[in-house]
Amino acid sequence: MPSTSETKSFNTEQSAITLCPGVWTGVLDTLPFVESPSGLRPNKKDHKIDLWLDEQIWGHRIWDSQSPWLVFLEFLNVAEARHRQGQLFSDNAPYPLRYRPRQRMYLRNILFNNDEVFRIAEEQGDSGRAWQKWLKSMEDSAQGVPERDFSYLRERFHSFDEFAKVVRIIRGTAVERESNKRWSSRFVFPFGQNSLYIDLNINLNGQPSREYINFGRSGEILYTMLSRSSYRSELTNSVRVMVEGSNRWDKLVASLQPDDKNDQEGENKSCFLPYLYHPVYDDLARDWLAIYKLQLPAFDGYPHLVTLSALHLLRYHLAVASIWADNKNPFYLVCEIIAPKKTLVREIALESYGLNNGISTQAAEFFVERIRQSHSWQSALTEGDSGAYVRCLNVVREAVWWGDDYKGANDPDKLLDELKGEIRKGHKQHVAQVHRSYGREIGLISRRGTTRFRYAPTDQLIKTLLFATVDRRMEFDEFLAHLFKKYGLVIGDHEAEQVLSTEEFDRKAFQANARRLEQRLASLGLLRRLSDACAYVENPYGRWKND
Repeated sequence: MPSTSETKSFNTEQSAITLCPGVWTGVLDTLPFVESPSGLRPNKKDHKIDLWLDEQIWGHRIWDSQSPWLVFLEFLNVAEARHRQGQLFSDNAPYPLRYRPRQRMYLRNILFNNDEVFRIAEEQGDSGRAWQKWLKSMEDSAQGVPERDFSYLRERFHSFDEFAKVVRIIRGTAVERESNKRWSSRFVFPFGQNSLYIDLNINLNGQPSREYINFGRSGEILYTMLSRSSYRSELTNSVRVMVEGSNRWDKLVASLQPDDKNDQEGENKSCFLPYLYHPVYDDLARDWLAIYKLQLPAFDGYPHLVTLSALHLLRYHLAVASIWADNKNPFYLVCEIIAPKKTLVREIALESYGLNNGISTQAAEFFVERIRQSHSWQSALTEGDSGAYVRCLNVVREAVWWGDDYKGANDPDKLLDELKGEIRKGHKQHVAQVHRSYGREIGLISRRGTTRFRYAPTDQLIKTLLFATVDRRMEFDEFLAHLFKKYGLVIGDHEAEQVLSTEEFDRKAFQANARRLEQRLASLGLLRRLSDACAYVENPYGRWKND
């Protein structure tokens, strides 16, 4: 492993971070790297959670079931609502984050609860009769709207056939169309403000209610991270353009909706991010600014923003887990550039993934040990046998909101053992899956050619990282060094030598790994070799100047 000084310079995520009110103050004496300012603390009534532990470590909440695209969509909903309030990135998003997103039930009924439109367009040659028949069908089947009146559409289209074609076009832009079967949980591409709305379910009375499966609050976390970054003012204009809706596509979506804009959801205010400052916030913001700087055509930059958002959420998840698990060494991700045959790098990539994938569980369990080490717990133990248990139970209730349903022995140690079991059971269902889930979605984690997961980045991910890292062009070895410094990715021999033990490190294996990446970049048109000793990575959208 690297020396202490090398570890400090690389593992910037473990430098001092500023903690929000909301983490149990009893553990602060065991966390010398944080500062806790005064202010509001999350309320159990607001969150309705039986065990408030993962949320204290990572926030409420990073949700593994939410795909990177849905995280991005939820972020845009928050940004649009805050922009409408005149508060887009105007502060550091203190707790609670308050916003009122849109429902857009007329639009959703037209696009996703309306299969009759295409059949009617084919069967009815007369536009007037087609409108009459379709309006009657919507009057019978539309759900979640104040009035089942869609007659406003007749004035906006020359014919019913034209209307049906517009519906087909916009419906074809649906995001995550294969994973979301329920019509009220399908989302149009985020062209602008008129295309943004939240995830809903339809209750037994036919009325919309908030759903947290697709929008699990990871997008709220993403918004809060950017709001607390040092670059929020630089981001404001670019994000404002994304949510204002001044392009022709968003205007086309607006044509399907009534003029009445009073369709806001009730106020959301449950998002909680424990850290007022964390280095990953700035890393994320810098990468977004790098993509904006490229001025990619139309919406071409969105997939890169989606990928980078998920990558930095993954890094945040690992960095925070590493701190709470008391891991003195930096986390790093040894990446195999896929080879036709099994290599030493593959074995180390498998091991690297395994170590990182288990660290969040360690962090959750260490939180319990911090309760045991805390001054509050140790003081409670001095009360004698019966009094000790009652006071210890109260410490647990204050620390993690748990204990009311505990039925075990009146023994402090047994109490903490039971708590650990509850933590493992809940943690492995969602938060423990974030690393693997996000990593697979963005093309960082794969089991191609094996039965086990490892870090093996795809061409698309490498392309995104290049766009976020290389302004114009960069020497290939320097590019590898930047990937290591920015993201902890270990690909070449120089980086591997810094983090691997002498027994693990094989220079030739990692040199071959780097050559495979060089070949892939060249095949993508992103690398040019000028001589045997000089290869340059090139950003085709960079700001070119005369040589």
